[in-house]
Amino acid sequence: MEMGNKPVRKTFCTVVLVSLCIAIAGCGIDKQRTFSGRTMGTVYHITVVTGWLTRIGTLKKAVEKKLYEINMSMSTYIPDSEISRFNTCAKPGEPFDVSNDFLQVARTGRRLFELTGGAWDGTVWPLVRLWDFDRHDPAPSVPAEEEIKKVLRCVGYSHIHIDRTGRLTRDLPCVLLDFASIAKGYGVDAIAGVLKNLGVHDFIVEIGGEVYASGRRKDGKPWRIGINTPRSDASVYQVREVIELSDRAVATSGDYRNYFVIGGRKYSHVLDPRTGWPVETGVVSVSVVAGNCMFADGLATALMVMGPEKGIGLVNRLDNVECVITVRHRDGAYEDYTSAGMKLD
Repeated sequence: MEMGNKPVRKTFCTVVLVSLCIAIAGCGIDKQRTFSGRTMGTVYHITVVTGWLTRIGTLKKAVEKKLYEINMSMSTYIPDSEISRFNTCAKPGEPFDVSNDFLQVARTGRRLFELTGGAWDGTVWPLVRLWDFDRHDPAPSVPAEEEIKKVLRCVGYSHIHIDRTGRLTRDLPCVLLDFASIAKGYGVDAIAGVLKNLGVHDFIVEIGGEVYASGRRKDGKPWRIGINTPRSDASVYQVREVIELSDRAVATSGDYRNYFVIGGRKYSHVLDPRTGWPVETGVVSVSVVAGNCMFADGLATALMVMGPEKGIGLVNRLDNVECVITVRHRDGAYEDYTSAGMKLD
């Protein structure tokens, strides 16, 4: 009896071992999964390539916790956010303590302001409000020249100072910060960091059209990012060009979604901080590829202001940065200006 039972035990153990190996192998098979949610007045989408053991619920919870922190730091629409408190409470010349998130954005803002000769400026909030682009007025109007000149006295990132301890000061009480043109990009970078810290290295993060792609897709190929057709009536699925990305970011700025027309003249929400007027460079869309999304986000806005010639000249002087600047001519035809290393499909 004893000898007859031994092969049965051996067979049973073998079956268990084989089943266990199959289960473990199954858990290691990568899957491409997507989750999304709302943040910063828009929508985020995240696609990850992970094994079955990765809990999407855990990832989403960590992502939304970080997004909440960033929103509470940089939203001008939240009365008790960090940026709202700075704009309301910071006294001229007195240091104001800020979070690490806020400090990183402020420092990148300083670099962009200096690099672009003021075409990017984080103090445009008074101009945005003057032109009513903060509330999408159904009956917009063009401000008087004198009003614009008055508000321009309060615009200029040179009025913002960062001391050695990372505290901010402003020169005038009317100088108001607005990080809308780089906050979403920073959010993308921050979420990329959250995912990597949780052991996910192949993914794509998108917030309101700003994107960071890490690693590769499930099939081992680079991620492919579509650039929207720059028309107000174009759906998000109407793609004009495609960029392949791996461990890089792309951010797009355009004038075709938020604008108004008076007397046959178009007024874009993209304002030139140096003149106080909406841009009239003919540029309808700019996409910038860079190592991080915050820098790409801010630079895309600045290139809208600078125009194609000066914009391409600047990008060609920068390391590991590329761009495509799209101009629409009066006959409706589009023309692309690309930096030296930009590749489009």
